[in-house]
Amino acid sequence: MRITLLYFAWVRERTGTAEETLDVPDDLATPLDVARWLATRGNGYAGAFADPAKLRCAVNQTMQAMDAPLSAATEIAFFPPVTGG
Repeated sequence: MRITLLYFAWVRERTGTAEETLDVPDDLATPLDVARWLATRGNGYAGAFADPAKLRCAVNQTMQAMDAPLSAATEIAFFPPVTGG
């Protein structure tokens, strides 16, 4: 499955990239699965995805829970929770 991945804020800083398109394993069924897989890609990714509970995601530009099904996903954005002031 080919998916464009977008990273924002400290996720971008830790991975060292804002966007990439990757072939992810077909058995990954949720954004949480993708986050856990990304954590295995190296030190920056391990740091960014070490605690998926600290992440939020959007699938195809729609906010989703980390355990939402990916079925027709072409884009996943990962970012920390946002607070207003």
